[in-house]
Amino acid sequence: MVDERDSGKGRPTPSRNEALAARKKQMRVPITRKEQAKRERAAREDIRLKQRDALKNGDERYLPARDQGPVRRFTRDFVDRRRNFAEFLLPALVVLLVLFAVANNLGSTAETALTSVVYPFLILGTVLDEVIMVRGLKKQLAARFGADAVKGQTSYAVLRSTQLRRFRLPKVQVKRGQKLDGTYR
Repeated sequence: MVDERDSGKGRPTPSRNEALAARKKQMRVPITRKEQAKRERAAREDIRLKQRDALKNGDERYLPARDQGPVRRFTRDFVDRRRNFAEFLLPALVVLLVLFAVANNLGSTAETALTSVVYPFLILGTVLDEVIMVRGLKKQLAARFGADAVKGQTSYAVLRSTQLRRFRLPKVQVKRGQKLDGTYR
């Protein structure tokens, strides 16, 4: 049989006045709305700075929710390891726009015809490359993570592939042509 004195809390029960004093001590001084808003702003700013650093460094803990998880990391790496036609689309369209403007000012029909012919090929090349990339990504995602992991990843991959490699966030973590290993769990 266990002696009740040995199983106690090891100190005397505080008196009512002591308990009230301890509770009042724990209570904070009421803060104004202005002070509360200032604290909340500082907390949001701290989170935003951590997320920005994570986007630059690839720290998985502080990435925004849309970029977190092994499936998203695999999708990013899948897109980043290949050359994407779409990432060169925007610079090519800017060059075509300048050529078109120059051709119209000079009254040259040769440059105008060239831009009218090149533009559809750029769009067609981009669409074909994206279709090939999405099909490969879906197969890889289904094989590695199951059929449920495919949903929502294709639009994420397409948007990432249209950005210039240098400006992608989170930063690129793999080299072009690098094989993707199985460490995505």
